[in-house]
Amino acid sequence: MVGMRRFEGPSDLHLHSLHSDGTETAAQVMSAAHRHGLRTVALTDHDTTAGWAEAAEAAVSLGLTFLPGMELSARQEGRSVHVLAYLFDPDDTALRAEMERVRDDRMGRAERIVRSIGHDYDLTWADVAGQTTDGATVGRPHIADALIARGIVADRGEAFDGILHPRAGYYEPHYAPDARTAVRLVVAAGGVPVIAHPATLGRGRMMSTATLEALIAAGLAGFELDHRENTPDGVAALRTVVDRHDLIVTGSSDYHGLGKPNLPGENTTADEMVQRIIDAATGSAPVYP
Repeated sequence: MVGMRRFEGPSDLHLHSLHSDGTETAAQVMSAAHRHGLRTVALTDHDTTAGWAEAAEAAVSLGLTFLPGMELSARQEGRSVHVLAYLFDPDDTALRAEMERVRDDRMGRAERIVRSIGHDYDLTWADVAGQTTDGATVGRPHIADALIARGIVADRGEAFDGILHPRAGYYEPHYAPDARTAVRLVVAAGGVPVIAHPATLGRGRMMSTATLEALIAAGLAGFELDHRENTPDGVAALRTVVDRHDLIVTGSSDYHGLGKPNLPGENTTADEMVQRIIDAATGSAPVYP
């Protein structure tokens, strides 16, 4: 049921199912979280809320608290930015329209990439479609899975280090709103926006101070600092920003099933920070067991 009770930790607020680029159903993701000792979890598939109902039902049956979420694609200063959005209204008209626009363009982009790869390798769009489910946000991980199924590469790592690496010449961009627009859309939908893995490129290649300040002014609530891909110098720089603005700090696994080596609960979010997310949200509520 939905209620105003306090959640219980440990908490992992960044997990993916096959509704985007994970390899497990939403229910299986909840089971994996439970096996790894988690008590509060968020499903954050890319640009979709399609797994919410299944995840919530599975979480409650396992005694977990479920926070509905999403990872919204954005772009800033020529780089991809991922905005984790928690407890927003899934029926908000403006946010839904942007999610659909992103998903539609992701699909077109994937088709363009596959056509290019198909000139050099035995790969078709049917191969990629066979690696997705209805309504899934299609992306390069599904192309990687098709390459694996065809025996062209051994795993996703080899695919992204080779054929799907930008230097291979098959890369195509896809539409995404600028990061400030993404943050504003999430806030307007009653959600709490947190930048995912913001320090993967190190301090020297992060978003500029001016951009970070603009995002905070637009309603950015915090940063996912405890993530295996963040660099120590980048995290140190962002902690200064966090302290200056009293922002939320999260820690998460970014679990993708077999799609990545990340395991549920390898990084977790402090109870105080989860409560701040819950308290700040007005779009939807946690689902308690």
